[in-house]
Amino acid sequence: MERRNFLRGAVIGTSVAAFGGTLWRGAAYAAPAQPGAGPYGALLTADANHVRLPAGFSSRVIARSGQKVGPSAYTWHNAPDGGACYADGAGWIYVSNSEINPSGGAGAVRFASTGEITGAYRILSSTRQNCAGGKTPWNTWLSCEEVDRGYVYETDPWGVKAAVRRDAMGRFKHEAAAADPVRRTIYLTEDTTDGCFYRFTPTSWGDLSAGRLEVLKMGSGTSGPITWATVPDPSGASTATRDQVSGAKRFTGGEGCHYADNTCWFTTKGDNRVWQYNAAAQTIELAYDDSLVSGTAPLTGVDNVTGTSSGDLFVSEDGGNMEICVITPDDVVAPFLRIEGQSGSEITGPAFSPDGRRLYFSSQRGTSGSSSGGITYEVTGPFRA
Repeated sequence: MERRNFLRGAVIGTSVAAFGGTLWRGAAYAAPAQPGAGPYGALLTADANHVRLPAGFSSRVIARSGQKVGPSAYTWHNAPDGGACYADGAGWIYVSNSEINPSGGAGAVRFASTGEITGAYRILSSTRQNCAGGKTPWNTWLSCEEVDRGYVYETDPWGVKAAVRRDAMGRFKHEAAAADPVRRTIYLTEDTTDGCFYRFTPTSWGDLSAGRLEVLKMGSGTSGPITWATVPDPSGASTATRDQVSGAKRFTGGEGCHYADNTCWFTTKGDNRVWQYNAAAQTIELAYDDSLVSGTAPLTGVDNVTGTSSGDLFVSEDGGNMEICVITPDDVVAPFLRIEGQSGSEITGPAFSPDGRRLYFSSQRGTSGSSSGGITYEVTGPFRA
């Protein structure tokens, strides 16, 4: 089901339906509801892993930076960041980037059908500050370099095929990517204070070696119709990619990106917003804006984003109070989990196992506040189908 007109600036546990369905257009705000009024209920006290979860959920640590993972010889990378899951027979694989410079890259953990870790390994090496990325419909992982004139690398989650640099997808400070199989294009965010929102349409779907890079254009404001314009020189050799098209829409620090049901959701950290691009109608609007919240905003420091088959969005926080918040199709915004004692970190890489029963994510710098202190978690429980 296509999701439209998310609540812009929702308060915890408050639904747009309670205000006639037009709150996102700027109607007056009621007093915030009590914390924990989301679809999963209130957060309980922290467990042994310092994670606060709703009733019925539990966490485990699956990897720590600098330590061997399960029975493998692979030492988990520093600063774990963007991630995704892939079906692997009856089991699955979780891929995770490493946001360090130099020697970023990405690694992967393999699970049996029972959830037991059966292996871990490196899938990308000798790259720089690999932040987020995106999963392709043909089951590769796009690992994005968050550096000036950074590249996108297409990698094999199974670690069999060598990673390939995809120059045609442009050189800029890449953050995340999300594939749109209907229009056969890939959306890209840019993590700079005056960044843009892009799409890359390969010449042949499934082959990212060549294609057309475009940038989103629109008038002033935060909602309305948009157009796309071709970037003349995706390499950015003489002029930065974001500065080549007059009228390109600027976003203050593009972060996570997720596509579902003709909509691409993406976040911007500079203004703490969640945007929605309706690819069918070619319009854009705000889905969440904490500056419009009356009282304490439920979601701050927006970063990586993922979704479930139920239509829920899960948005992780860079800082804030170290939460992953859920935004439901009914426009409820509420915390799903919170990590305690790690205020110097950020939550990264949220991704669900193929059956939707397990959520993976990392605390990038853990309790130490250092890139060598990363912790990667798994949460299991009664997620909404």
